[in-house]
Amino acid sequence: MRNKFLLVIFGLIGVTTFSQDSIPYNLKLEDQTIVLPSELREVSGITIIDSKTLGCVQDEEGLVFIYDLKKQAIKQKIRFAGPGDYEGIALVGKDLFVLRSDATLFRIHEYQSVKRSIDSIKTGIPNKDNEGLCFDSKNKRLLIGSKSKIAKGSEYKNLRTIYAFDLTQSKLEEKPLYTYDINSIKEFAARNHIQLPTKPGKKNPGEQEAALKFQLSGIYIHPKSNLLYVLSASDYYLFVFDSIGNIIHLEVLDPEKFNKAEGIAIMPNGNLYISNEGQTGDPKILRFSEDSKN
Repeated sequence: MRNKFLLVIFGLIGVTTFSQDSIPYNLKLEDQTIVLPSELREVSGITIIDSKTLGCVQDEEGLVFIYDLKKQAIKQKIRFAGPGDYEGIALVGKDLFVLRSDATLFRIHEYQSVKRSIDSIKTGIPNKDNEGLCFDSKNKRLLIGSKSKIAKGSEYKNLRTIYAFDLTQSKLEEKPLYTYDINSIKEFAARNHIQLPTKPGKKNPGEQEAALKFQLSGIYIHPKSNLLYVLSASDYYLFVFDSIGNIIHLEVLDPEKFNKAEGIAIMPNGNLYISNEGQTGDPKILRFSEDSKN
């Protein structure tokens, strides 16, 4: 029986650590690099519109950018709000949802219609900094990943949460869907001999400790496997979890290739797109095909 890691759902319920599984991508070798226009220098979230199109947001302007992958150009801009810190985007049927960092959702009804309308929804998530948004079509809900801890206090320091927003009731589920323990993820890495970057320890600077913040910056459910892919831009990680929250894969990303990876989306055919802000150069989207095996 495989080892399991600590998962917290509505409280600590057990220890469930799986051994490292492979994913069907070689993240060291992209098969396409798309340089985005300067308007998307602060690209912070992406979603799949169709096989040739992405929806994008950037974290300063209340605009959705509809981006043509074939022509590599913005083909439409949709204004939904004023300036703000916008971090995630998700397509649900004919509507687009955008996440602001304070956990407010903006819903663009019939986004392609000239009669489109816009609602704002205060979800009530207690976390101050929220960046991940994706559509869970199987369960008719949005998943919202929080970058910050759920509350003040040392007992919350190492916990990160993902909430579920029920689309049938237009209501946030009261308790987090998943709550992850950073220390348990470090244990998963150690058990599977995954070498994590290190930093001087706070209590003893002469000793090195694993550098793992796990600050969620992008989330997406794989359309084939239903696995949840999670980015942590600040410390250059990709995590993959199963449908009940068990970690099955942890990968350290190349900081030069993924300088600030805040957006993730996966096509129905499995093509993986990861967007990077243009901190020191051009903003880019990297594409990885499923046939690029590890």
